[in-house]
Amino acid sequence: MFSSIAPLARLNPFYAPHFQLVQDGVRKRAEPAEAPATRRSLAAASAAEEHSCEYGSLKFYALCGVGGVLSCGLTHTAVVPLDLVKCRMQVDPEKYKSIFNGFSVTVKEDGVRGLAKGWAPTFIGYSMQGLCKFGFYEVFKILYGNMLGEENAYLWRTSLYLAASASAEFFADIALAPMEAAKVRIQTQPGYANTLRQAVPKMFGEEGIWAFYKGVAPLWMRQIPYTMMKFACFERTVEALYKYVVPKPRSECTKGEQLVVTFVAGYIAGVFCAIVSHPADSVVSVLNKEKGSSASQVLRRLGFKGVWKGLFARIIMIGTLTALQWFIYDSVKVYFRLPRPPPPEMPESLKKKLGLTE
Repeated sequence: MFSSIAPLARLNPFYAPHFQLVQDGVRKRAEPAEAPATRRSLAAASAAEEHSCEYGSLKFYALCGVGGVLSCGLTHTAVVPLDLVKCRMQVDPEKYKSIFNGFSVTVKEDGVRGLAKGWAPTFIGYSMQGLCKFGFYEVFKILYGNMLGEENAYLWRTSLYLAASASAEFFADIALAPMEAAKVRIQTQPGYANTLRQAVPKMFGEEGIWAFYKGVAPLWMRQIPYTMMKFACFERTVEALYKYVVPKPRSECTKGEQLVVTFVAGYIAGVFCAIVSHPADSVVSVLNKEKGSSASQVLRRLGFKGVWKGLFARIIMIGTLTALQWFIYDSVKVYFRLPRPPPPEMPESLKKKLGLTE
């Protein structure tokens, strides 16, 4: 009954994990005889490694949330100057014609300090977003994985990553929206406000609580596809790097080597994230600048060409950001000695069903 499944599974580019299936002395894959025992012992040593908490415990989720706060809050704040120029290019392309022109005009008008406009709402907003994004991702990944069962969680792991990240980002954007709205007002409306303390009461006085949440829907349009790409692409890229590029299993890599793989996979994921989410990012920037506009009105006015303004700046920013975020997040896991499961391997029960073992 599984004859139709096996050929499809073998066509998967991530198929054929590098291990041996041995039963009754029959070797199914040609590898050195010592490899299975060595890798089993390494796996056992890894399992015996002392962790600060159990995988899936409340402490595990809380510390993952801390990692999210540091990874998103610090990195987004670090690139505020580039983000400011990118937003200004989106809302006023006639004045800010390119990245370098945007920096030049901004420094000429506001001085070097003007490049840091919006750092406070950026730090607060993206720290809150990171807390929810990474913390809830771990929650939903484990929850959905348990619902699917071991075999389906492996077969449908890309869908699992997509569903878990989309669910997490839904809540993360609600946490981000108020500070994102304030940030864009500060950065793109000259004379409106120079600080968060000036912007918040002014926004509330003009439009009430709606001023802080009218950008939630466009944020979902921008951030949910971005996060789905960010997590699913990262997870599968890590899996592919260890399988096809890294010359040894992850269990034999040092923590430093593992973090290098994390950084490379994060940058690759970041490039795709920037492309997928850029049109919605343009809409958010314009929407938070203008009063009384809707997302559909802004989208129609910008047109196909307009929504891609500032893409190169965003690729540089998001690629670097995503790589650093994953690097910081994984470093936090290492520092707090959190469980870090290796790339997924096919369950033994599924190997039997696919005829890979006797």
